[in-house]
Amino acid sequence: MKIGITGSLSSGKSSVAKILSKNNNMLFSADKIVKNLYFNNKFKEKIKKKFKIKKKNIKDEIKSKLLKKEITLNELGKFIHPFVRKKMKDFSTKNQKKDIIIFEIPLLIESNLMRFFDFIILVAAPRESRLNRYLKSGGTKEMFKLLDENQISPRKKIKYCDYLIVNNKSKIILKKKVHDIILNV
Repeated sequence: MKIGITGSLSSGKSSVAKILSKNNNMLFSADKIVKNLYFNNKFKEKIKKKFKIKKKNIKDEIKSKLLKKEITLNELGKFIHPFVRKKMKDFSTKNQKKDIIIFEIPLLIESNLMRFFDFIILVAAPRESRLNRYLKSGGTKEMFKLLDENQISPRKKIKYCDYLIVNNKSKIILKKKVHDIILNV
């Protein structure tokens, strides 16, 4: 069974994925794949060339170029997503015999990947809570606004999802909500 987890920026997708993967279920995290790409020398050379990056800290320069509108999130996504899709396909093939495989993909709906999953969980949280989480993790208000505005709203995403988890309380309540879904599957 393939479970997709999606949701807005800093909504708690990773927390839900960790709870679900506790029982030795395999977990694919698109965010971790992207993070690891920046350690790959081939990728670094390609992205530097594509976006004319001169600084040593590629991520910081990309963020700066995004905020200055020198590049768009759409352009960046078109460059990065094929790398992520390849890793996702490899992961899926490698783990095809597993009973449950969990995929945490922030842009699952935006990337039109719904048909790939047996069911999809949408994780939502109030904007203010998400902003606070994002700031605590080292992000800026400007970057939050840019990223948040470029995602489909949870109201529109819900029609493609089988379950909704509103993450507006404690971790204990979040765990209960996840376990309630597991009981229904």
